[in-house]
Amino acid sequence: MPHAIWSGTINFGLVTIPVKLYPAIRSNDLRFNFLHKADEGRITNVRRCSIDGEEVPYSEIVRGYEYEKGKYVILSDEDFKNAAVEATQSVDIVQFVDLAEINPMFFDTPYYLEPEKKGRHAYALLREALKDSNKVGIAKVVLRAREHLAALKPNGAALVLELMHFADELVAQSEFDFPDAEKIPANEMKVAKMLIDTMSATFEPEQFHDTYKEKLLALIEARAAGREIPRIKAKAPAATNVVNLMDVLQRSLEESKGASAGRAGKPAKKGGEKKTRRKRSAA
Repeated sequence: MPHAIWSGTINFGLVTIPVKLYPAIRSNDLRFNFLHKADEGRITNVRRCSIDGEEVPYSEIVRGYEYEKGKYVILSDEDFKNAAVEATQSVDIVQFVDLAEINPMFFDTPYYLEPEKKGRHAYALLREALKDSNKVGIAKVVLRAREHLAALKPNGAALVLELMHFADELVAQSEFDFPDAEKIPANEMKVAKMLIDTMSATFEPEQFHDTYKEKLLALIEARAAGREIPRIKAKAPAATNVVNLMDVLQRSLEESKGASAGRAGKPAKKGGEKKTRRKRSAA
């Protein structure tokens, strides 16, 4: 069972729901240490001053904001403490909005909100009301001494608190050179839609794996056991002289249809084989 990182309440109107906050995602990245190649000794980071070249202990390190090149404003721990917002231990919903109105780029990190025993009924009521109205609650919450904008969203049996970016954190599209709206030839649009239809499927996230991590794990396991995995040369992409977009679309459609037919004719895998593959992927 994961550990709650925060306990507080959901507040909207005069309704208060006691909840606990849990991370909804976990990092599965492989962690590596830097070693000395000659003897495999661990490499440590040394804090060295750029002016006198001396090593600096933590007790002599301060934080500074560079307001001009080479000029800093030094801030103390007390300064950061005074600037910190009050930890209210509450998710304060300030408004409800249609989910479709929110640009998905605003969403950042999701957390599960689990109700305390005495708040389960109110929790379920809010969850179902949000589902029926297709709304999300826009809230403010303080986590780790910083105030965050967040969205309270129903997700299956759960209410999820998803931290959001503030508007000034998103890079404006105007800073890039995107193509203007243009009249697409009808035949190109038709074939493009056919290709999309042919490649359409029900999204099953379990089908997708981090193949880079799996290959690294297999290599690590083999090395630890004193074995070597033969290196596979990457195939160079097939050269093509096709420059006409319509030809590319048509060829893609034909290949997609062939792939779909191949999948349809492939016999179903046995349960045991499927389990083995999943277990290996999770290793």
